[in-house]
Amino acid sequence: MELIELLRQSPAAFAAAAGLLGLLVGSFLNVVIHRLPRMLDAEWRADCAALTDPDAPPPESPRYNLLAPRSACPGCGAPITALQNIPVVSWLALRGRCAGCRAPISVRYPIVEAATGALSALVAWHFGWGWEAIFGLVLTWTLLALTGIDLDTQLLPDGLTLPLMWLGLLAAAYLGRGAAPFPVDLKSSVLGAAFGYLCLWSVYQGFRLATGKEGMGYGDFKLLAALGAWLGWQMLLPVVLLSAASGAIVGIGLMVLGRHRREVPIPFGPYLAAAGWLVMMWAPELVAPWWSLGR
Repeated sequence: MELIELLRQSPAAFAAAAGLLGLLVGSFLNVVIHRLPRMLDAEWRADCAALTDPDAPPPESPRYNLLAPRSACPGCGAPITALQNIPVVSWLALRGRCAGCRAPISVRYPIVEAATGALSALVAWHFGWGWEAIFGLVLTWTLLALTGIDLDTQLLPDGLTLPLMWLGLLAAAYLGRGAAPFPVDLKSSVLGAAFGYLCLWSVYQGFRLATGKEGMGYGDFKLLAALGAWLGWQMLLPVVLLSAASGAIVGIGLMVLGRHRREVPIPFGPYLAAAGWLVMMWAPELVAPWWSLGR
């Protein structure tokens, strides 16, 4: 009880505790980013095989999910011990290499862990003790996982986007009171989810009719619907404008530098996620300039 009271009364202590928790969650997010696309691929292959030969017995395969098997070095297969799995610290102590075979370990792992810890601390400091901070942390962690997966595979799995949308609607139904900026009231949440999906769906259909090509995936529609459920329909325009502007700037910059070919698609999910997180944190500061332009 004394610890809870300390976290309630001290913003610094609450932010520090959230940061430490974020480091641990970041370690798990690395697992989600790496394994979830492979789990989906195995599921799709099994479904295809069942359609091709319905009478064939399902192939036997070792258990593979977010919890099993235990994390191991992809080079030598040596299991990663608890001491080798301390967020950020272990990677630095091992100098970015496996303790057994000295194979390099991607720098992405400590980056995800450090980013999750830092953003978690910011969310806790910004919202303070209460449900707003808890929901803000859940949204932050899910957006980080979606960002990593989309960068790796250009996928935004339904297993993350749809639960995120439903959780936003439930938060609005039970906690949204209209006066607090986050979570929003139920009406704004429902309209945000509906308009968020239809907004990008309409852009997708228009682009496809005009060019015969697909400009984005359905996962982007669902992610914007989830952000609309959390932030309300009023925040959809700032999210779309921020994500489109940042995506265009980064994409043009990469092409100018010769690091990205024009015909290769750029995942849009990370820009949506970043814009949604910024609006969640600093909506009044970000939205005020847009409203003042219309006056």
